[in-house]
Amino acid sequence: MDFAPLVEVTRGGWPESVHSGAVAVVDVQGRLLYHAGDPHLLTFTRSTLKPFQAIPFLQGGGAGRFGYTQRQFALLCASHSGEAMHVDAVRAMLHQAGCNEHHLQCGCHTPLHYAVEGRTPAAGEAFDQLHNNCSGKHAGFLAYCVQHRAPLDSYLAPDHPLQRAIRQCVARIAGLQTDELRSGIDGCSAPNHALPLSRLAFLYAQLAQGANAPLHGAELAALFDAMTAYPELVSGTGRSDLAFMRAGNGDWVAKVGAEGVQAIGIRSAGLGIALKVADGNARALYPATVAVLQQLGLLPDVGATPLASWASPALRNYRNMVVGEVRPVVRLQRL
Repeated sequence: MDFAPLVEVTRGGWPESVHSGAVAVVDVQGRLLYHAGDPHLLTFTRSTLKPFQAIPFLQGGGAGRFGYTQRQFALLCASHSGEAMHVDAVRAMLHQAGCNEHHLQCGCHTPLHYAVEGRTPAAGEAFDQLHNNCSGKHAGFLAYCVQHRAPLDSYLAPDHPLQRAIRQCVARIAGLQTDELRSGIDGCSAPNHALPLSRLAFLYAQLAQGANAPLHGAELAALFDAMTAYPELVSGTGRSDLAFMRAGNGDWVAKVGAEGVQAIGIRSAGLGIALKVADGNARALYPATVAVLQQLGLLPDVGATPLASWASPALRNYRNMVVGEVRPVVRLQRL
């Protein structure tokens, strides 16, 4: 694997740690324009896959059948924080499809908003699967099954009709054969697929083009519009994707994935961008992504945007003293 330095962590002004990884930037034809490290690194897509996992549901007219709104389209693509606005919307999505929380198979975890807020749940607070950051995606999965009279109890099985449709859709948009995808199981128990980093960037170039994309244009347009209109539902208060999409003012679609994966589509520039941090550390991902946007000329004044605090965050100790910084060192190479 060919990794390049992305971010340097300093202490007292001296380098202490380095996070390496890879970056791929492509155009709407999928041509590689810029890179750092191996732009074709086989990369599990993790949650960056969510918009594309929603396409079979939208393609079959499910949104209209169940009366899903644009806000709920955004939840199909979300890694949400489990705030009330997220949980209430997902509960409604399930109800509209004739399902409930017990049909979900995503598991339960502490809502992400607690980590963002720097606090722990109070004694006695209870959570269920609606609070899982992937519950919106799973609500869409269940609605697809109701729509197509497919089994509900096995909707996450790799050979389920839904999961086969997703695999075929992802491969087709990425310009790959289905047997070129590598598959595993995601944190929410759904199948997840790995593909070259440059192909992930190409997926997001297509998502950003929306109706102008050659494949699934109507569905991609609906998802792009929903994600950019309601980035707080895709992400959550104080979260990175909310900051990226607000900085883009409706022109950028952004989605983070676990283990240090980030994908962004830039509509006006016709670009798709994908990053992977080799050690999966998220603290390196955001400064590196901001630096890539700057080097592409998309962020001439980061200090005037919602991304200012993500560009080179301070390193603090347990007394909240600033002891260093997390600063980007990534350097894009042009082909």
